Amino acid sequence: MENIKLRDFLDYKFLSGIELSPDKNHAAFVVHTSDYDDNKYDSTIWTYNCLTGESKKLTNMNKEKSFIWLDNTTLLFQSMRDEKLKKKTEDGEHWTVFYAIDINGGEAYEYMRIPLKVNEIQKIAHEKFLITAEYDHYGINLHSHKSDEKDKAIDKIKENKDYEILDEIPFWSNGEGFINKKRNRLYLFDKGTKDIVPISGQFENVTITGIKDGKVLYTSQNYTNKLELTNELYLYDLYSEKAMRLIDEDEFNIDFAEFVGDEIVFAASSMDKYGLNQNPYFYKLRNGEAELICEHDFGMHNSVGSDCRYGGGADYRVFDNCLYFVSTENKSSFIKKLSLDGTIEKITSDNGSIDCFDICSEGIVFIGLRGNKLQEIYTYANNRSTQKTKFNEKISETKNIIKPERMEFINDGTKIEGYILKPVNYDENKSYPAILDIHGGPKTVFGEIFYHEMQVWANEGYFVFFCNPRGGDGRGDEFADIRGKYGTIDYEDLMKFTDLVLKKYPQIDKCNIGVTGGSYGGFMTNWIIGHTDRFKCAVSQRSISNWISKFGTTDIGYYFNSDQNQSTPWDNPEKMWFHSPLKYANQAVTPTLFIHSEKDYRCWLAEGLQMFTALKYHGVDARLCMFKDENHELSRSGKPRHRVKRLEEMTNWFEKYLR
Repeated sequence: MENIKLRDFLDYKFLSGIELSPDKNHAAFVVHTSDYDDNKYDSTIWTYNCLTGESKKLTNMNKEKSFIWLDNTTLLFQSMRDEKLKKKTEDGEHWTVFYAIDINGGEAYEYMRIPLKVNEIQKIAHEKFLITAEYDHYGINLHSHKSDEKDKAIDKIKENKDYEILDEIPFWSNGEGFINKKRNRLYLFDKGTKDIVPISGQFENVTITGIKDGKVLYTSQNYTNKLELTNELYLYDLYSEKAMRLIDEDEFNIDFAEFVGDEIVFAASSMDKYGLNQNPYFYKLRNGEAELICEHDFGMHNSVGSDCRYGGGADYRVFDNCLYFVSTENKSSFIKKLSLDGTIEKITSDNGSIDCFDICSEGIVFIGLRGNKLQEIYTYANNRSTQKTKFNEKISETKNIIKPERMEFINDGTKIEGYILKPVNYDENKSYPAILDIHGGPKTVFGEIFYHEMQVWANEGYFVFFCNPRGGDGRGDEFADIRGKYGTIDYEDLMKFTDLVLKKYPQIDKCNIGVTGGSYGGFMTNWIIGHTDRFKCAVSQRSISNWISKFGTTDIGYYFNSDQNQSTPWDNPEKMWFHSPLKYANQAVTPTLFIHSEKDYRCWLAEGLQMFTALKYHGVDARLCMFKDENHELSRSGKPRHRVKRLEEMTNWFEKYLR
């Protein structure tokens, strides 16, 4: 077996977006691969035959990232293949082109053009589509200009790129850039007549959540000054062409809604007890009011961390008058089934993560990370999962994949779970350096699934250990609630875990331990170096250093910081400063590498710069590596070359100080 190398992730296949055909005989999905030379990802659509179990590649342009089924054998996907039209879009003219392809063979052909920047499309009737598209209140619509006027408008668009006008918050968003007065607007598009009818208002942000029999459920946030956390639920009737509000604003943060049997079911949080991270409960509409179906004190969606995914996919479905959804519980994510009587049944087994899925009478088909394997397609039927593809099987067969060892302990009366990766070819008579890795969120979770960076370090001869301190997902609201406690009980959990790992494995050289983490894990890394000198070096990624500065400069700061710190810069600045790692930076002696992305608007570059400057000012060895044209997702979906450079910087830093 070969050791896992830093660049091996360039050979991994990432799967996403699995969707069954209407007759359930085929599933389509997307395969993503790394292109190191051109510093991008290639994406192609594949099909899986549910009857034969065979998979085949369907498209070849390497840019097909999403699709929908038009019928049992035809897929619709976005592509831009007309060079003249491509030039127009570069000048600022909005076009989205859709191509259709038969899964049984033949070339893709242009199906329709829509003069909008389409984000999502759903077929709701013959040649009628529901779409969401970017609407820019301050933008220039070139489709409304002709000849000389259009040339002047193009020049104006170029001029406008030199500045931004801000008059609301958030004014930018991670992964999207400046979003001031830009909205994801809902439209009805008729392919035959080319008519485009706006359904939502110009200042509404819309998410489609359910479609059935010509009716559409969507959530909406309407604002012109400040985006709030609550949203509204609407029902749009295709035949009457009217939208009816079902749930008013200021009542819930609605996660999603669906048609289940004759009911409208939605998952929502009132945020009244545990704030913005409060787990959603399930409700149904009864006489125009929200009626509680059942409480569900576990995380919705998959929050099991890994750096081996790219792309998304559906994590809730309706089948046979029941709602199936992905939920994180303890260290794994599961598919669960909600019946209308309020009972919830856990369907899949405790063996990793469910990344997306679909369902039919023969069972469930899903993409997931199971055990120590990379992503594959699995089916679940008769109480067992079966692997159906082998996109990454060579990695499992040829590489030394270290299996995590579980460790459980009690701190302050609370059970904490942690894991240890032993170094490759472990010899209990030798001494080894070690790395503590801290997850982000904080409401996420580490599991036992494949994590590339950790496997690299274990294969380089390090102990790697990681745990799920209080604040994480999968253990209920009370466990996840660390509002006003950042850097206190979570820090205690991590330090006790470190103590116990060192006690259990005396082979770890106590003088050569490093620490790293990203986002919340970056916050905690910054906090740790200001509160202890037990770590020989640190790597702080996309971090938080100053809750006061983050409040006013990041896309979520104005609501996340006030909620999680139970204070604002005006009503209790002392508390925000108390929980800021920058306050304690003058006590730090740990050499620290900072990793930040220029376009990370979630934990902005200024957070890393402040800590870097503080350490340099106080004579502590520090280094900052900033990645241009990257955002908060660098470690998970950053450009291939940048991901290689990031991991090289981190590994070299550990090698410098821990060897």
